[in-house]
Amino acid sequence: MSNLSAIASQVFHLTVWLVLLAVVFVPLERLFALRRHDGRRGGRATDLFWYFLSSLLPGILLGVPMALVAWGVHRVVPGQVQAFSQSLPLPLRIAAALVVGEIGFYWGHRWSHEVPLLWRFHALHHSAEHLDWLVNTRAHPVDMVFGKFVGLVPLYVLGLANPLSGRPDVVSFVVIIVGTFWGFFIHANVRWRFGWLESVVATPAFHHWHHTRRDHIDRNYAAMLPFVDRLFGTWYVPREWPADYGTDHPVPARLHEQLIDPLVSPRLPSARGARP
Repeated sequence: MSNLSAIASQVFHLTVWLVLLAVVFVPLERLFALRRHDGRRGGRATDLFWYFLSSLLPGILLGVPMALVAWGVHRVVPGQVQAFSQSLPLPLRIAAALVVGEIGFYWGHRWSHEVPLLWRFHALHHSAEHLDWLVNTRAHPVDMVFGKFVGLVPLYVLGLANPLSGRPDVVSFVVIIVGTFWGFFIHANVRWRFGWLESVVATPAFHHWHHTRRDHIDRNYAAMLPFVDRLFGTWYVPREWPADYGTDHPVPARLHEQLIDPLVSPRLPSARGARP
């Protein structure tokens, strides 16, 4: 009964979060739409399904591996590293964690494109042939778990996050919340351009090019900080917007097949290897 109560509480909080996101993004997409549609675009039910499932499952699935990572780091990494990070003022520690976590997320995201096994799960996210804020939720739980795991491990290793301290892990919480909200923003169907700021923070234009069907799917992996793509040679933001979105990889139409198919289907090529 307690487990059901906890799940019900999580669903309630996710519903409140969804309503707040809709209050922010729906009016913005109506007023500043990059591409107009009649509000009945296909796939909303799919995105809502993945919103709840991929918000609930990763938290459950990540608990044990992250606890093991934290335990291992506590035993292997020199205590001076942890002590130095923990001695930093909280704002500086959060800023450092956002940068370190972004580099980890970048490589997790890039590997999800380049490693065939990981691409089988990540291809679902690229199956959307339109982009708006809700498409951010279209992600397989395995894909979500892997991305968050790779992003959080460096924070634990460097002591920027310390889940074993017995206190609320504020840094991890802030990194996940800020990253999650920014993920909705960069998928938004808005025509805004930000000039020089596009070299500082990820924007819809930056991320929309990552969702192109073929030519630039292996660009712009960062979620918030484009300098990471510049550092590793994958930055691409021209003046124009992409002409189309999606993937040539076969992604089933039915929800249960989208969930199960990556686990049982023959291996797919990577995103890069599949391009004609």
